Amino acid sequence: MTTTQPTIPSAPSTPAQASLYQQLRSHLAVLKLHDAAEHLPTVLDAAAAEGLSLTAAPERLLAVEVDATEARRLAGRLRFASLPTPATLADFDYDAAPGLDPKLITELATGRYLQSATNILLIGPPGVGKTHLAVGLARAAGESGYRTYFTTAADLAARCHRAAIEGRWATTMRFFAGPTCLVIDELGYLALPAEAASALFQVVSQRYLKTSIILTSNKGVGSWGEVLGDSTVAAALLDRLLHRSVVLNLDGDSYRLREHHARGEAPRATTTGTRQPLR
Repeated sequence: MTTTQPTIPSAPSTPAQASLYQQLRSHLAVLKLHDAAEHLPTVLDAAAAEGLSLTAAPERLLAVEVDATEARRLAGRLRFASLPTPATLADFDYDAAPGLDPKLITELATGRYLQSATNILLIGPPGVGKTHLAVGLARAAGESGYRTYFTTAADLAARCHRAAIEGRWATTMRFFAGPTCLVIDELGYLALPAEAASALFQVVSQRYLKTSIILTSNKGVGSWGEVLGDSTVAAALLDRLLHRSVVLNLDGDSYRLREHHARGEAPRATTTGTRQPLR
């Protein structure tokens, strides 16, 4: 059995070449192109071995730096997004979501809805994948270069309440107005304080026709007046959200209950299958 040894970049063969090599490394360092500097020996060896042209060699070197820069920017966007799970759209189980069109989700994953400040409302009972889709769409938006942020309706209301008390209301409104894609999860799951309706309305108004909101709720839009404790504010909120929107009504059994039933049925099936007749 043979093992492949890593290729060791060849050193410059003359003092003049060594001097030019060091100058090039220095130039890259001054320009803060650290990844390009690290890969310089490898690219130079490839240029010699493959006979790269005077344009192909620097293009390959700069491509290394561009890829590294994009990776760092994506990591930063995903850190800021504060996504609660690693869920992706590729992981979503469409078989458990009857009526949901995979082609529509694929279209939304392109992020074109963000260019027209279109909102996405995911409505359905608990456990049908609303948060999974919201997180997956937010991740896809971040990977496409858009600034994204995830919060729950309860956390948004609490944050706005603290901001009002501490005199930071305008700053908080600017924060929630900033991301191109804002996910507001779990509207209707928890009882909200009286001021929550006003806070949510202000956030939606700040973003109206400018940036997109992805909102999940276990309550149909007709029940939002009850959820928010103010039917007038709920109507105004929906007027803005639905003006440009894609509404997805999800149905089906909770995936958590499906897993529970599967775990519960497996032992019985095994016992039945191996049971021996009485003697």
